[in-house]
Order: sequence, then C-alpha cells, then structure tokens
Amino acid sequence: MIRSVVTGVGGYLPEEILTNADLARFVDTSDEWIRERTGIRQRHRAAPDQAASDLAVEAARKALEAAGRSPAEVDLIIVATTTPDLTFPAVATIVQRKLGCPVGVAFDVQAVCSGFVYALSTADGFVARGRSKCALVIGAETMTRLMDWSDRGTCVLFGDGAGAVVIEPGEGRGDASDRGLLGFALRADGTKQDLLYVDGGVSTNGQIGHLRMQGNQVFKHAVINISEAVTAAAEDAGVGIPDVDWFIPHQANQRILNGVASRLGLDESKVISTVAEHANTSAASIPLALAQGIADGRVRRGQLLLLEAMGGGLTWGACALRL
Repeated sequence: MIRSVVTGVGGYLPEEILTNADLARFVDTSDEWIRERTGIRQRHRAAPDQAASDLAVEAARKALEAAGRSPAEVDLIIVATTTPDLTFPAVATIVQRKLGCPVGVAFDVQAVCSGFVYALSTADGFVARGRSKCALVIGAETMTRLMDWSDRGTCVLFGDGAGAVVIEPGEGRGDASDRGLLGFALRADGTKQDLLYVDGGVSTNGQIGHLRMQGNQVFKHAVINISEAVTAAAEDAGVGIPDVDWFIPHQANQRILNGVASRLGLDESKVISTVAEHANTSAASIPLALAQGIADGRVRRGQLLLLEAMGGGLTWGACALRL
C-alpha cells in the first residue's frame, strides 16, 4: 500500500527573544511566577515586518533541503495557522509564490493549536491516494500579535515560529512497521468555545481581537481529551503506547505535557519538550519540537512517534507515525 512518508523536517524561529525577565518589565509578572506555572523561560517574537508566510517560507526551505527536494517539485502546500498574513488569500498561496513553486494545490487549515495534526491528516488524503507526489505541511504562527499584554494569564504563554515537513508517497506492507503516517484521531467540541477564543473577527466586530482563555478549564480538558485521542490514534495505527519511541506533544504548558505523559504511562524521558525555549507557538509547536529532536540526534529514522495537540474550538487530535 502507499504510505505518506515524512522525508524532511525544518523549523524556524524569529531572531528576537523575549525572556520572562523582559516581560516582567512591562507585565505584572515575574520569571518565578511564569516558570512555576508553565515551565516557560523565553519565547521568540516575529519582527514587525515578518508575517506568518515569512516564517513558513524559512521553515519550508529547511524541510525541502532535508528531503533533497526543490520548490519546483512541490505540488501541494497546506499551512496550519490562526494568524494569517491577510484575511485572504490563504497563507499557503503566498508561500507558494515566495518559494517559486509551480501551479498546484495550496490552502490553509484553521484548527488553532491542533492545526498541524489536522493538516497532516488532510495531506495524507492527497499523498496516500496518489494525488500528491511532494507535499509541504507547515505550521506557522505569529501568536504574539493576538496578545493582550495587560493579561498576564495569557500573554506570557505564547510565542512565534514555524515548522514544516515534506511528505512523499512510499510503499508499505500495510502494518505498523511501515514508515509514514500510520494512524489518526481528530476531535472537536464547539460547545467549549468560551474556554479558549479570540474576541474579534471579520464578520463580528471587524477587529483582530485578543486571545482569551479560562486556563484551569483548558488544563482539565487537555489532559483528559488528549490522552483519549493519543490512545485512539495508537489503536488506529495498530501500535501500543509502550512501543512509542518519542511522544512529541503540542507545547502548551509543561504541566499539561507531564499530566498527559503520566496518564498514558509514558516515561518523561520519552517526551520531547521545547516549551521552555519556544513557549506555545500554536500550530507550529509540534513541527518545531520534531525539528529540534532531529537536530539534537534524539529522533531518528525508523522510530515510532506520537504527536498530539489541543486548541481553541475546542479541537484536539493525535497522529502516530514512523519516521
């Protein structure tokens, strides 16, 4: 059977770094307060002239280089983002233009922090069915532009960045030993919208708005919902949780990461965590963490990975893949 195989991974973080101490100069907070509650030490912030597409292009170039592919070979681009350059066109079409890719398929996916997992599943529908030979799946966010800097409960949590993967078709035997995307579990519950949302929009008040969150409630739902989705994705792939080499979660909060790992019975040594350095980069957090794990040599070809995320909507989901 045809599998959707990840052949290249790349990440990009803007140059400017905001430490907790930097934030404490204009936000009623402290390094100790932030680290104790979230595990975050710093976050990156896009330059004023950097849009989500600019971050996406940098990550995509690195992923293409790692895969040994050129922009001329890309026939599908899916960008997961909740902070697009413009209301339209899609960031994916802007990335297509900036990379110099040929005419193909390009569109965005909006599932907030779960966007990258949703986008992977969508790309799998193209690649595994023979409709794409070289796909770019990108998570790119400028979350700092949604912050209310007077709300210390939210503004300290988020950062900017982008991560990308190249997905190509590969032959498999149809079992869990195959390389590629092996299983998914995607979920949404619109009744929980008030727990995490932005209070502005084109067709409501015509404003960008600010991110609003009920942190305690989000934490409670995150640990329970994510654990269920991860288990379901593993079952869909035909693998057991003990078989997993690396758990690469959405980097929302170190306490959530620890809570999910504990609930799943995963040793914390198997968890890739970048939340201390990157903070929550929404749809970019999983591919950025994956890129970091590959760069430092922990994550290697042939290993079994479990990815998960939860975001506004509420949306959540998980993916099992063999690199």
